[in-house]
Amino acid sequence: MPVLPWRILARDVLLLLLAALVWRADAALRGQPGALATLVAVAAGALAAIAVYLAHEWGHLLAARAAGSRVHYPARVTSTFLFFFDVGANDRRQFLAMSLGGFAASAIALPVLFESVPAGALSSWVAIGLAGAGLVATLATELPPFWRVMRGAPLPRGFVYRDGARQGV
Repeated sequence: MPVLPWRILARDVLLLLLAALVWRADAALRGQPGALATLVAVAAGALAAIAVYLAHEWGHLLAARAAGSRVHYPARVTSTFLFFFDVGANDRRQFLAMSLGGFAASAIALPVLFESVPAGALSSWVAIGLAGAGLVATLATELPPFWRVMRGAPLPRGFVYRDGARQGV
């Protein structure tokens, strides 16, 4: 049974609240020696990168829904992805809109991250490093299918692109 979108939203809001709390703890511990300060800094940086990833995924979902796309939600709230794009029910225009939504969200979230983290802090290095790795992964995995579809290729299949009618999503 698919997870309702509000449960996914609640999960992500809780993750953002946790990130804010860990960043506050990092600010209080910053500059102090010891494993706890290091652990909190790494956790804060990782949670900030997760927040950027979530912004990217919500950008995809909101743009897909705005374009009238049919999407399917995962069976578990612990799923890495917010939704699966139904390539059997959607068209090229909807695919391109969905793709652009994620790109636009990242184009907003990454500069916000870079401007809001404290310079030189371990948590900032972790956040920027992980978010940068996410950017590279996005460019490698999402940009090629976007360009191919934009140039007339069929919609991609597999991974998060599923034919709901044939796969029972």
